[in-house]
Amino acid sequence: MTTVDPLPPPVPVVAPPYHTPEREELQTRARRFAAERVLPVANELDPVKGEIPRSLLDEMADEGWFGITVDREHGGMGLGAFEYCMVAEELARAWMSVGSIIARAQGAGTGVSDPTRRAELLRRSAKGQWIGAIALSEPDAGSDLAGVATRAVRDGDEFVVTGRKRWTGNAKAADFIQVLVRTADPGPDEKRSAGLATLLVEKERDGFPEGITGSPIDKIGYHGFVTWDLEFDGFRVPVANQIGTAGFADAQKWLNIARVHTAARAVGLARAAVEDCIVYLQDREQFEHPIGDFQAVRFTLANMAARVEQARAFYQHVAHLIDLGQPCEREAAMVKLMATEMAAEVTGDGIQLHGGNGYTTEHQVERHWRDARLTTIFEGTSEIQRKIIADRLLPRSPLG
Repeated sequence: MTTVDPLPPPVPVVAPPYHTPEREELQTRARRFAAERVLPVANELDPVKGEIPRSLLDEMADEGWFGITVDREHGGMGLGAFEYCMVAEELARAWMSVGSIIARAQGAGTGVSDPTRRAELLRRSAKGQWIGAIALSEPDAGSDLAGVATRAVRDGDEFVVTGRKRWTGNAKAADFIQVLVRTADPGPDEKRSAGLATLLVEKERDGFPEGITGSPIDKIGYHGFVTWDLEFDGFRVPVANQIGTAGFADAQKWLNIARVHTAARAVGLARAAVEDCIVYLQDREQFEHPIGDFQAVRFTLANMAARVEQARAFYQHVAHLIDLGQPCEREAAMVKLMATEMAAEVTGDGIQLHGGNGYTTEHQVERHWRDARLTTIFEGTSEIQRKIIADRLLPRSPLG
C-alpha cells in the first residue's frame, strides 16, 4: 500500500521588516485617498496641463499630508522619512505632482533664526498653509550647484538679489520661495561652494512681488503645477530671512531626502503601469484570447512587477537609514538611480503591452511614462548619481 505524505504546513505570511500596524493604516488611508480623490482630478486636468486645484490641496491638508514630518508640538504627524516616502508613493501612483507638492511643506521654509516666527511657520506648514517652491538651479548651474551665480549683496538689514533661477516648480502659486544665492566669492583656498546661502522669499499666492518676474516653462509632462524661469532684479530680502548658515551643505542634506522621495514617486508611477496593464491585458483580446494569455506578455508583466517590488524594498531601507540618522548619501544616490531608471523602463514596457493604444492619450499609461521619464533627470540626473556612487566607492588617484 502506498502511503501519501501529509501536505506540508502552510508557509506563514511574514510581515516586511519595516511593517507596523500604524504604517499599514497610514498606507491604506493614502491609497484610498489617491484612488478616490486624486486620480479623477488627474484624469481630468493632466490632459489640459491643469494645476492641482486649491480644493484638493485643502483636502490633502485635512488628511495631514503636508505635515507628515512636522513634530506633533506644531500640529504635524511627527513621523519620519519612511512614512513621508510611503505616502508619496501612493499619491504619485495617481498623479506625480500630488506626490511632489507635499515636499513643498513638511517644515520647508521654516528655518529662520527667530524661534517664535519659526514655530508659527511650522504650524502653518503642517496645516498646508505654507506651501513653497525651491529655487536652486540656474541656466548655467543645474547639476553643478557650486556654480550658482545669483548674487545677494548685503545692504544694511537686507540682501539685494539679482540673477536668474530655472526649474522652479510651483513658484507663482507658492507662499514662499527658498532661493540658493551667492553672498560672497570663494577664497583662494576655499571650495567653489563657499559663499552660498539660502534665503527665504515670502510672497502672496498666485503672484510675484516687485523685483521678481517669471516665465512658465512648457513641459511634456509633470503637469499639476507650473514650472517657472525666474528673474530677480534688485529684489530685497531681510537678512533675518537667511535659512541656516551653510547654504551648499544644507542643500546637499535636503537632496538626500529628496532623492529617496523621488525613488518613492518613481515606484508609484511604475506600480501604476503594472496595475493598469493587469486590467488591460485581461480586457484586450486578440486571436480569440485575452492577450494576457500569451506567455511573452505574461513574462514581461512578471518582470515589471518584480522590479517594482525590488525598488520599493530599497527605498524603504534607505528611508529607514535616514530616520536612524545614518549618513547615506551613497545609498540615496543608488536608490534614486535604480528606482528612476526602473520606472522609465517599466512604464515604457507598459506602453508596449498596450500596443498602439499605449501611444494614445486614451489610457493613463502614457502619463505614467511621461512623468517617470523626468524622475531620471531631476534631483540630479542618473549620470550625477553614478558619479556620486563611484566617487564614494573608488577614490580617484592623484594622477586621475
